[in-house]
Amino acid sequence: MSAVAVQQTVPVGKIKCFGPFGPKYEVGPALRQLDDGDWMVEITMVDSGEKSEYRLSRLTNDPEAC
Repeated sequence: MSAVAVQQTVPVGKIKCFGPFGPKYEVGPALRQLDDGDWMVEITMVDSGEKSEYRLSRLTNDPEAC
């Protein structure tokens, strides 16, 4: 997937959670493509403000937070 297509796919600003009951995080921009074709996306934990990186393939499977 091209960088432009990935930027359009990443739901920047959405609040999601890790699985159905996990902590909430806000989706940030795509950062870089990995060797396996996946992308790393910046996320910010809602409760702590901590920033981290998370695979796009996992992010797309996480539910939107309630």
